[in-house]
Amino acid sequence: MKTILLLIWIAIFTATAVRGADEPTKIDLKNKSSFKVDASSRNPFWPIGWKPAAKLSGLDRGGEIPVTAFVVSSITMDEKARFAIINGKTMQEGQQFGLLLGTQTYQITVKRIEDGRVILGRHDEEIIIPLRRK
Repeated sequence: MKTILLLIWIAIFTATAVRGADEPTKIDLKNKSSFKVDASSRNPFWPIGWKPAAKLSGLDRGGEIPVTAFVVSSITMDEKARFAIINGKTMQEGQQFGLLLGTQTYQITVKRIEDGRVILGRHDEEIIIPLRRK
């Protein structure tokens, strides 16, 4: 008797479940979202308040850069990569950075990192900065 009641209950439950699966639930949207990008608006993937950096190419106007403007405090040489800490920032070969001296900004390129020194480049000029040992 218990088995027959169990089978009837299972048949009713499966029939109800199958009948409910045939009729999908309709969803009515009240407000559809949209997104329009203007040329004057910021990129939505940038962090809030972030602005792109100014181009450095137009700011470099010449003049001598003293060797004392750079401090090479550490050099790491590996088989795959070479790194140097220049003015407190980690740099590698080929990397470009801006050097601010007074009101002038100079664009500098790390040309080579060698044992005991770093060779920087600016236009056609090479600046050799020795490792500062304490």
